[in-house]
Amino acid sequence: MASTEAKGHDYHLVDPSPWPAFGAVAAFIAAVGFVMYMHDMTPWVLIVGGVLIAYTMYAWWKDVIREGEYEGHHTPVVQLGLRYGMVLFIASEVMFFVAWFWAYFNAALFPPEAIGGVWPPQGIETFDPWHLPFANTLILLTSGTTVTWAHHALREGDRKGTIQGLTLTVILGAIFTVVQAYEYSHAAFGFTDGIYASTFFMATGFHGAHVLIGTIFLLVVLLRAIKGHFKPDHHFGFEAAAWYWHFVDVVWLFLFFCIYLWGAGPNPV
Repeated sequence: MASTEAKGHDYHLVDPSPWPAFGAVAAFIAAVGFVMYMHDMTPWVLIVGGVLIAYTMYAWWKDVIREGEYEGHHTPVVQLGLRYGMVLFIASEVMFFVAWFWAYFNAALFPPEAIGGVWPPQGIETFDPWHLPFANTLILLTSGTTVTWAHHALREGDRKGTIQGLTLTVILGAIFTVVQAYEYSHAAFGFTDGIYASTFFMATGFHGAHVLIGTIFLLVVLLRAIKGHFKPDHHFGFEAAAWYWHFVDVVWLFLFFCIYLWGAGPNPV
């Protein structure tokens, strides 16, 4: 463990790293590849960009884990800064979803004549909120309890309980994604079928992407827990994943009540 007395302060002055620049190039390649793919060109540029992004994440996370777990740079002061950063990141994500909710309610509360002046628009068959959407709600809420169980177990020094809770959370997150993919495949409307379809798929689809990212985040945390990285008083990586997962839970509740339940038509399917 590095000595804070040796450097005279509790802060972490990060060493020069190639990963921000490498990641930026990888993201650019992926963006160009996505545009090419959307124009029916080769998908390989997108695939290469995705692989490079995944490698950047692996290598960068590995460096951060080494700095915090083995070199002792994540002092209480540094951990506080990391917590502030995570809170601000989640706040930015909240505003991201506010944009989609704004678009949805702008059309739902004041439906234009172009869609018949009603909401949902005429010809749109919405999902029955008490079938797959309700099942996914139960799945996600249950996953929130299992990650909380894992967190409490970690703080009590119960490594077995931590691993069990995280394992269940990852499984439930994967099930949620599968159920949502199945739901999409049985939708009675497509992405281009007007404002309802656009706002529905953008809001629920981006949430689904966040669930997938959160599941990967928790899987990494699970692998670290199995290796014994976390301690009852030193586990910010776990806390960050848990906070992110609870954020995903809360957003889904708003989606379920506002889009699936309140926005359901008279004859949902």
